[in-house]
Amino acid sequence: MGGSFIVQRLGRSFTPAIFVIMFPFLPTLAQTRIQSPLPTVAPTPLPSVAPTAPPTIAPIGSPIPRLPVLYRLPPQDTLPPQESLPPQREVLSVQEVRSLSGQLDEIPVFNSNSPEMVMDEGILLSTFSNAGVAFPTAHLNYGFKGRFDVFSHHISKATNAGQIKSLFQGILLQNPSPESVTVTVLQGASYLTRPDALFVNLSDSIEDPVGTVYSGPGSRVSNDLLRGRRQGWLPVIMTLAPGESRMLLNLPIPAGLVVPTSNGRSTLIRLISSGTVYLASMAMYAPRDAGGNERIPVLEDWQRFLLTSNLAGPRDQAPTPLKDKQDKWGDRMVYGRVAGVAKGSQWSTTLADQDDRLNIPQRGQAFSYAISTLPRGTFATGQVQSASMLVRYPDTAYLANGNYGIQYNLTLPLHNTTNQPQRITVSLQTPLKQDISRNQVLFMNPPEPKIFFRGTLRLRYTDDNNAPQNKFFHIIQRRGQQGDALVTLTLKPGELRSVEVNMLYPPDATPPQLLTVKTLE
Repeated sequence: MGGSFIVQRLGRSFTPAIFVIMFPFLPTLAQTRIQSPLPTVAPTPLPSVAPTAPPTIAPIGSPIPRLPVLYRLPPQDTLPPQESLPPQREVLSVQEVRSLSGQLDEIPVFNSNSPEMVMDEGILLSTFSNAGVAFPTAHLNYGFKGRFDVFSHHISKATNAGQIKSLFQGILLQNPSPESVTVTVLQGASYLTRPDALFVNLSDSIEDPVGTVYSGPGSRVSNDLLRGRRQGWLPVIMTLAPGESRMLLNLPIPAGLVVPTSNGRSTLIRLISSGTVYLASMAMYAPRDAGGNERIPVLEDWQRFLLTSNLAGPRDQAPTPLKDKQDKWGDRMVYGRVAGVAKGSQWSTTLADQDDRLNIPQRGQAFSYAISTLPRGTFATGQVQSASMLVRYPDTAYLANGNYGIQYNLTLPLHNTTNQPQRITVSLQTPLKQDISRNQVLFMNPPEPKIFFRGTLRLRYTDDNNAPQNKFFHIIQRRGQQGDALVTLTLKPGELRSVEVNMLYPPDATPPQLLTVKTLE
């Protein structure tokens, strides 16, 4: 039978402890074949993010721009204190969990996410050749050609006044080939937590037609790219002569002036290259001039830094090897953070039964499709959606767990097989992670305070008045939250109607989630 029922916390053998698994917050040249550009996204970019001409790089010997003062930022956002929490109960819902059909595409992703907290400057991720450098193990020898993505998320932190320095992140592109290479930026955005995208309190679901609703830099970045935007500071086209290097990104991650404090920067860029290029993401404290004043690093600073620097630190905790079989749920598993090249940028599929239609559940029942599953979090489907790693540093994640920045394009051709009208809802849910049952999922009532999802979903469908709809919703969900309906449709007997769901799995989220279809009583 369908539906949900309440399970008391005490007095039974099926305890929630089995679901509580730690998920941390968060040599040859290989070439990938040229991929086709991404499908065009319909909404028109806002004027504030319209592309501009590519910035010029100052030649050696030009005056160096000065950094006038350390960045003064507003105080870090804090959530209001919770004096008391209502008692929580577990809600065991009987609903089938299904695997996604299809798979990730083969577009490589430059994934720079370790170390997340940068306290020691150095190389975050380099796919350059290791020839002629001071620290060969800091370079992974991987060339990008055709379509590829760049994802980056790092945090600057100061715990005392002596640590307050201006940390800059630079992403360097180099053409190692004997011919010129053109690199085109298709879409892209980069935001700081403060002041660009504070973690603010928002309602669980807000319709966001123009893209002004976000909480955190990961939420804002994924929102922009879901709408096909490119920030104006990004170059549109870069032509690199043989052996030439250019800066794709040269921006600060200022921790602030009041300690202890931290600040993060999330970046996601989609590109296409006519030839092979190397990339390197680096974290450097602002160099100083002869007078001891901080200045903005320039191209030659980054080139020298790349040749002489080791990996940035402190290093994150090393992951649990995948070959280690830990069947006891009490064992601790460390997923690790990602630093390498992951395989896959988008997952596009039609979720259907054998007849290319998705037969709706019986009245009062529901089924779900798991999103961003990972080891020990597949809901017993056995499907790990985490992108595989083409190259990585030995102390970083074996898989791109979380699939941050990966776009899911899911089409649900809903079919009412009955002879009566049926009321259908589509929702996003965040149950407790588990790998025990694919027919039961566990929620909390009320959900736990900790937020597990902040991001935007796009839904396209035809409503009950036969009007096409293209809606964006910003979603906030906490651990164990069942989620509200995003779409409610009444299907006539025998009617077939599709709902398309698009989302970029956002940084600042914790997987997995469920996309759930339910037929109301």
